[in-house]
Amino acid sequence: MSIRYSIWLVGAFLFSGCTWLGGEDGDGEIKPADLKDFNEEISIVRRWSSSLGGADEKYRVSLRPSSSDGKLFAANHQGDVFALALESGNKIWRTRLGISLSGGVGNGGGLVLVGSIEGEVYALNALNGKVLWKRQMATEVLTAPQSNGKIVVVQTIDDKIYALKSDNGEELWRHDGSAPILSVRGTSSPLVTDNMVLAGFDSGKLVAFNTANGSLVWETRLALPKGRTELQRMVDIDGDPVLVGDVLYSASYQGQLGAITRGTGRQLWSQESSSHQTPTFGRDKVFVTEADDKLRAFEAGSGRVVWTNEDLFLRRLTAPVAFGGAIAVADSFGYLHLLSMEDGRFVGRARIDGSGVRAPMLVNSGLLIVQSNSGLLSSFGIEPR
Repeated sequence: MSIRYSIWLVGAFLFSGCTWLGGEDGDGEIKPADLKDFNEEISIVRRWSSSLGGADEKYRVSLRPSSSDGKLFAANHQGDVFALALESGNKIWRTRLGISLSGGVGNGGGLVLVGSIEGEVYALNALNGKVLWKRQMATEVLTAPQSNGKIVVVQTIDDKIYALKSDNGEELWRHDGSAPILSVRGTSSPLVTDNMVLAGFDSGKLVAFNTANGSLVWETRLALPKGRTELQRMVDIDGDPVLVGDVLYSASYQGQLGAITRGTGRQLWSQESSSHQTPTFGRDKVFVTEADDKLRAFEAGSGRVVWTNEDLFLRRLTAPVAFGGAIAVADSFGYLHLLSMEDGRFVGRARIDGSGVRAPMLVNSGLLIVQSNSGLLSSFGIEPR
């Protein structure tokens, strides 16, 4: 485990830093793009903020807020889990687990779900934060456990999938994935429906399982490893699959963005794209943050490229989210950017936190929820200028 763990770290470093070498400015370094002025059409307004504390640089991406029934659920890396009122940010409850959290926050069926560096999965009561059960996995949990109210599904860093009973955490079935030697550090979060578990793997495969017994329903490849070196052959699916109607959208690193039928796994279309982020859907388009921080929009029905925006090159963007009729991304310098869905032009921008943002953002009830690198949880709305 320890050998492969270190290789994951090397892979993550190379993934995030390899394009910074060489360059045009005389000192051998390519630098992040400077921000350009534009005509702002939308004002970004902070509604409330609440400090969660417990920031940890190593796990900035792996803890993210989730929401249900007018509540937000969030956590910090020191083991504190929170429920807050979505509209006001007021804290409803706080549970101190006293462990180092590395995966979460999932919710479903009245449960709030988190995972730890040591592979522990905790299920909390969504109403009061009481710990209902704990289950030990074999390896680290770097993504949010998910539930459909009947089962809880956990994906661990070594590409294993565990299905647990939602009422007591008892294991129902598991799938042992075959992880490659070298991988970007991270995993996608499974999508759990009433009858399917849909999961992406470091091998570039997207797989559907029967929720009841873990039997294989279908599998499809988003990417085939290419090249001579392990680095060149990395094709991880680290972004979550997105389900829109009966079509799944998923992207892989050094691979493709694909549209896949939920029932059979048949590919409707694919386009060359390299991303370790979750795509998003809006106005019949699919939006992707690519590995070099280019933003691209594709027609959802055909895969045709609609537009590309390269003005945020190497600013370490979050996954895009559809917000207020625009596409929102945040960067590692603490800026929140809004782009037009139609042509990719900038329509709004604000500096929201100097520590930067790496965790995926959340949209609910017309509000954009952002958890910054410093552990500040904030809600934003928009107004026309």
